[in-house]
Order: sequence, then C-alpha cells, then structure tokens
Amino acid sequence: MASTTFRNWAGNQVCLPAERISPRTVDEVGAIVARAAERGQRVKVVGAGHSFTAIACTDGILLSLDHLAAVEAVDRERNLVTVQAGIRLRDLNEQLAALGLAMPNLGDIAYQSIAGAIATATHGTGATLGNLATTVVGMEIVTGTGERVWCDADERPELLRVARVGVGALGIVTKVTLQCVPAFDLHAVETIEVLDEVLDGFDANADDNDHFELFWMPRARRCQVKRNNRTSEARRPQARLSYLRDKIIAENLAFGAVTKLGARFPAAAPRIAKLVDSGVSGRDLIDASHKIFASPRWVRFYEMEYGIPREALPEAMRRVREFVNTGTEPIFFPIEVRVSAADDIPLSTAYGRASAWIAVHVHKGGSYETYFQGVEAIMNDYDGRPHWGKLHFQNHTTLAPRYPAWDDFQQARAQIDPTGRFANPYTDRVLGPT
Repeated sequence: MASTTFRNWAGNQVCLPAERISPRTVDEVGAIVARAAERGQRVKVVGAGHSFTAIACTDGILLSLDHLAAVEAVDRERNLVTVQAGIRLRDLNEQLAALGLAMPNLGDIAYQSIAGAIATATHGTGATLGNLATTVVGMEIVTGTGERVWCDADERPELLRVARVGVGALGIVTKVTLQCVPAFDLHAVETIEVLDEVLDGFDANADDNDHFELFWMPRARRCQVKRNNRTSEARRPQARLSYLRDKIIAENLAFGAVTKLGARFPAAAPRIAKLVDSGVSGRDLIDASHKIFASPRWVRFYEMEYGIPREALPEAMRRVREFVNTGTEPIFFPIEVRVSAADDIPLSTAYGRASAWIAVHVHKGGSYETYFQGVEAIMNDYDGRPHWGKLHFQNHTTLAPRYPAWDDFQQARAQIDPTGRFANPYTDRVLGPT
C-alpha cells in the first residue's frame, strides 16, 4: 500500500493522514466532507504545499485539489475570471496572458495554488496594491457539513469579506472569481545601492514606483533594489543567455552552492557576504508582467515574514540589520523588503494599515529558531503580523489584539465550521480552538 505521508515544499512539515484523496469534482469534495463529518474525522486541503507552517497537516483526510484546476468562465466586459481553486499561479498566469488579461500584482514565486495563496494573504509589492485575496470578488466554499455555499457582492457579502483570507479554517474554497486587469508590461530596473541610502529614501521609493522591493545580504553594505513600472514601450526581454546566467546560474545554482559553503564554514560569513555583494549585477528589461514578477526558485529554504506599519520600516530594518550583524549565527540568505496597500479583510496581515514587509530566510535544514525569534521580537515592537503561511512563534492570544476585526472572523468560522472539521493543531494555536 502506498504511503500517505505528506511533506511540504520545504520539507520541514510532515504528517501521516489517514487518507489522501484527489477529488475530480466539487460534488466529490462535498461528499468527502459529509462522510468525514459522520465519522468525526478532520479534513484539510493542500495545494502546492508551499506554506512553511503545519497549516495543511492532519491525521484525518488530506484533500488535494490538483484535479480542480480549470479556468471556468471569463467575463471580458468586466475582466472577471472564474477559476477552480487548485490552479497553480504559474498556470493561471499563462492562461490569463492568452486571454489578454493579468493579475494586477503577484509575488516572486508562482508555485502556489490560487486557493493557498489567498488563504494565507500572500502578496507582492506595490504601495497602491493589496494582497492577492483583494482581487477575489466571488467564492464557492464547502462548509463543515459538506454544503456548497457561494458568496459575492450580492449573495453573502459579509462572508466574502471575511473568507477571502481563511487560513485553511473557513471551509474548503473550491472556486474563485478574480478581478483581473488588461495584460500589461513592466519595465524592470534592478540596481545595486547602499542600503542606508535606500532606507533614507524609502517612502519616495515606495511611492514613486508601481512595484518596489529590496534584497539585502546580511553583513553586506549594499543591497539589490528592484523597481518595476508599467510601460507602453516595446518589449526588451532578457536574452536567453543572460537569463540563464542571472536567474538559473547566479540565483539558483551558485547561490545554492554559497548556502552550502556557508553552512560548512560559518566563520567565513563576512567574506561570503562581501563576495555575494560584489557579484550581484543589475538588469534593465521590459516584458510581460507575470514574467517580471515571478522567478524560478530551486534553492529550498525556511522563511518568516512580518507585516508592520509602513512608516516603521526604516527604523525596524536598521534594528534587524544590527541584530543580524552582531549575532553569532551567520546568515547566508538575503532579507527581503516589500510594501503593500491596506485592505479590509479581517485576517489579512495588511488589515487597516499600509504595510511594509520584512522577510527572513535560512537554507533548508538550517537552524532558524534563534534568528527568527530575534527578528520576531523586533517585529513585536511594531505590532507585527506574521504571514499566515510562514514560520512564526505567535499564538491566538498574542495575535488577536493585533487584528481589530478578529471577532468577525471567529463569527464566520462558527457558522461555517462549528465543529472544527477543518481545524488542526496549527489553527488551534494561531486562531484558537473552535
């Protein structure tokens, strides 16, 4: 009999479900949940398994929605696209491009399923743009009894507002309608700049560019800055050989070698950081938005990311730099900084405030507790909210005060899943037991 063992993308979460099932229809999903309810079993759903937390783990039934991955309907007048929840972002991007459409914003990884990305409030960067869940204008949800429920602006609008970020605990999302935009190109300019100067001009950088982010290698003086802006100029895609050099060799093969070297010779951290700092180069190109946003990521890692009020970013980032540079543990992964707009989704990490994001990483298999806990302590001083799909050390008693609409979510959860059909130890910890 084949093993039912589940491991996530990073390999740091492992569980042994009683069953692993890949339904082919929404009716099957409902029937599986109804059967689980009769037997008193828990049910969880997994997409790409890209979350670093135990959000998808269970000893009950683990559902994969990989067979529910089609584009179902397109409203060309309003740029609305209805898709099944298991579709991967990379496939969605290609199909939208063929329709002359695009997502208004994306993160830099496109491996996730659309349902997983919205459930965890996954985001890209852009001061005027919200996370991916803010593009959802309709949802189909299977409740804890197996019932199918639809919500949009006309039907159950309050449920739509809450359920867009469900943290895997608010039913099984089987279908979403997305507010897309006409396809657009981005002019990508990547430069190497002094970190202090970039932080001094942080607000201008965030406000003057459609999409702005930076990557800083601990112990380095400079950082890589990415500024992406919409353009109507002719495309100038990166040549194949230079793409191979930058994205495959430098960012994956060579970088993977650096992380292994650093793990083996930690005393060499300052020299390695200087080597990486001097070896990074800039880019200037124009291409389709989804090709600019997402990059291949072959090197596996563990990650923690926090959202804080945007105005706190320069100070917070300098504190993180001091903590990392004076610490005893060498870090060989860059720290990423992004921005996003406020939204009104109760469990969105950007609820009610324009946000800046600080993401920290270590290589797969590396020790992260001291590093991540130290950064988290700094984030706590700014009422930081951890990304729901990434590692953190919070629980529902520490998180609830940081979310003004926390009770709105809990009320919806009590209606959709009163018996905790979709709960697991992770949701019990971060959301509280049902």
